[in-house]
Amino acid sequence: MHLHYDTLAVIAIYVFTLFTVVRILLDNGNSPKALSYMVLAVMLPVAGSIVYFVLGVNYRKRRMYSKKLKVTGQLLQSIRQKSVAATEQLIARDAPQLGGHTELAELLLNEANEPASLNRVTLLNNGEEKFPAVLADLEAAQYFIHIEYYIYENDGIGNQIKDMLMRKAKQGVKVRFIYDDFGSRGLKEDFLGPLKASGVEVFPFYKVYWPFFASRLNYRNHRKIIVIDGHTGYVGGINVSDRYINTVAGNAFYWRDAHVRIEGPAVWSLQYTFLADWNFCTRQRVHPDEHLFPPTLQSLTGVRELVQIVAGGPDYPRSTIMLSFFTAIANANERVFLTSPYFIPNTSILVALRKAALSGKDVRLLVPGESDAGFANAASRAFYQELLDCGVKIYRYQKGFIHAKALVVDDYLSIVGTANMDNRSFDLNFEINAVIYGKEFCGRLAGVFLQDITDSKLITQHTWRRRGKWQVLGDKIARLFSPLL
Repeated sequence: MHLHYDTLAVIAIYVFTLFTVVRILLDNGNSPKALSYMVLAVMLPVAGSIVYFVLGVNYRKRRMYSKKLKVTGQLLQSIRQKSVAATEQLIARDAPQLGGHTELAELLLNEANEPASLNRVTLLNNGEEKFPAVLADLEAAQYFIHIEYYIYENDGIGNQIKDMLMRKAKQGVKVRFIYDDFGSRGLKEDFLGPLKASGVEVFPFYKVYWPFFASRLNYRNHRKIIVIDGHTGYVGGINVSDRYINTVAGNAFYWRDAHVRIEGPAVWSLQYTFLADWNFCTRQRVHPDEHLFPPTLQSLTGVRELVQIVAGGPDYPRSTIMLSFFTAIANANERVFLTSPYFIPNTSILVALRKAALSGKDVRLLVPGESDAGFANAASRAFYQELLDCGVKIYRYQKGFIHAKALVVDDYLSIVGTANMDNRSFDLNFEINAVIYGKEFCGRLAGVFLQDITDSKLITQHTWRRRGKWQVLGDKIARLFSPLL
């Protein structure tokens, strides 16, 4: 009888595994991702299947974000249509400023209804440049402040901004604050209570509840957005935490990051994304009006760049962020400078980088010397050899941890934002990037990249091929699961 039960258990495991494999094939159009989950299900019977059903089911087509899609559609009709028609004329008129990257601008317009506009853009390196600018702009706010962060910590800078938000709310400024419930899990009632009491509206994005913990944990709001009075905005890789400020006493670990401050109509796109997120996580119905989207903006002086804002997440039918990276790299004419803290490219990005390098372009990749995620770092290393074989120069940052997400293509195209070069940013997380067309800004970002590689170690073919066989094997095993990272 004991043998009989053992046999039934084995049969049940095989049936469950087979069912999981079939379900993976039906659910996933992404072949590498499907293969990785199938390997996991077969290698770890039952456990691998559970991991898939908890973390791997694609909720893009499910009702999980149906309300957000509805809200997004309403905002799209009332806001985007007002500016998209003018974008075609702007692209045609300012084609030289696009530097040959008209195809990318058209892609973002046609695929995501992302308008282009003239703005003033300031590059902010590290927290020591970002936060003084943010505090000054928050102080000047007259009507409203919208703030949305993946990581917001209860520390020095977190409390500085908190105190500012409370003071502005008491002055009559409307303050709306979204924090990710996982990334900002350190925020407790002792921090949030005074904010709420002062009049600040505070909500978590997609709150994590058991038993929905795992699936909700898989879809995080990785965006970092500030919008002030509808004319000034911030976006980039720097969260609200003392660790991003290298001048803070006790911060022995150097943190390299990038953010941008935008003045001009592109702030409307940041506002649009914020309000869609706000209406989703608060169950409110904040409607767009001229107060939130002021028809006249402050007079801009100095250099102006064309800007498009591109957002992405599991509520979008396609990964527009990935398509924008692919188009930018594949259409490079001279150079590609890519900075990524988590470089785990999908097939499309890998092909674009190889194509650019094999076509004689100057392709350079800057990655951390060591990542804060060991398994992700191993998966990243597994891609280096084939890129080196194609002529890509790979630099590993040595001064500290490089967390910037930035791309420079030729002399006119820059991308700075929240998205990493991995499947999580392409398909699972809610992300947002600024695509900037302009020679002066591009030159500044390229200059920062060239400075960063002086603090880095160039990987050579000779040294990379001499790595131990066990390390190579470990990296290749990690790469098998790269579509899941």
